[in-house]
Amino acid sequence: MEITNVTEYEAIAKEKLPKMVYDYYASGAEDQWTLKENRNAFSRILFRPRILIDVSKIDMTTTVLGFKISMPIMIAPTAMQKMAHPEGEYATARAASAAGTIMTLSSWATSSVEEVASTGPGIRFFQLYVYKDRNVVAQLVRRAERAGFKAIALTVDTPRLGRREADIKNRFTLPPFLTLKNFEGLNLGKMDKTDDSGLASYVAGQIDRSLSWKDVKWLQTITSLPILVKGVLTTEDARLAIQAGAAGIIVSNHGARQLDYVPATIMALEEVVKAAQGRVPVFLDGGVRRGTDVFKALALGASGIFIGRPVVFSLAAEGEAGVRKVLQMLRDEFELTMALSGCRSLKEITRNHIVADWDEPRVVPRL
Repeated sequence: MEITNVTEYEAIAKEKLPKMVYDYYASGAEDQWTLKENRNAFSRILFRPRILIDVSKIDMTTTVLGFKISMPIMIAPTAMQKMAHPEGEYATARAASAAGTIMTLSSWATSSVEEVASTGPGIRFFQLYVYKDRNVVAQLVRRAERAGFKAIALTVDTPRLGRREADIKNRFTLPPFLTLKNFEGLNLGKMDKTDDSGLASYVAGQIDRSLSWKDVKWLQTITSLPILVKGVLTTEDARLAIQAGAAGIIVSNHGARQLDYVPATIMALEEVVKAAQGRVPVFLDGGVRRGTDVFKALALGASGIFIGRPVVFSLAAEGEAGVRKVLQMLRDEFELTMALSGCRSLKEITRNHIVADWDEPRVVPRL
């Protein structure tokens, strides 16, 4: 069966993967209300397309932290990709590079920063979890810098792991033939089998619950790389992130895997964009499955979006070729949405191109 959209990869991944692995990638926290809402919220935003505009040439290029990319669609950090496919993060890195876009490597990758760098050229960011042992953090950041990574995406919504009931039922743990490659030499690369989620126990043991804004400042003393704060959902925290020296903000609810009943990221986006006042770029992840979703995020002020689950599901289904296809399908759909909305470049995408169900009734200008 020919795959014609991003969502179709999930069913193929579900067939192919062991239940424990599929459930780990697919599930959200608790009732999974936010998991569903991340998708559903996009359908509450409709288009106001402008017609009879010459759309014979469309430019989707943009710059992120000064790096030129082919489109505002990037790869979010997702953990343990070798559970999906033997080539794991290597395949994802090659697909991102071929598409001319950015890959974010997870701290909990099953390939190291050095291994991913060895796949060849490409713009890559490194997602960071702050461990209790700050020497581990400093060493990891240095390695990412040396391996040519261009930014740190600091995850700030995980002082503790969200309650993911599928992982508890499945007694989730990293398969024995895999390790968290970035921590192998530090004896932190393995996960114990527990009566609970093995990952939840690992996080409880290793990740620092005391993480605060002062640590965002500390991070800037150990690296010159720009820091993106990933996991902001409110005006208040957007302001604090900028005060703390963040180079950018990622509006994220961790794929609905942390606190359930937080809003969909597309619902929280505009509030964060307004708070940022153009001082730093704001990005979004969570629930993006169509080119129309990308357009909606940009119309609400995002500088770009990141995709997570579509990457692991397509990776499970078809390896590198699957990830390439997901990026290409989203690119093609986004380009078509731009054309049919009358936008020839990203700067032409405005708030007037959409109407959201929370908007005030529109006053039609008199001609």
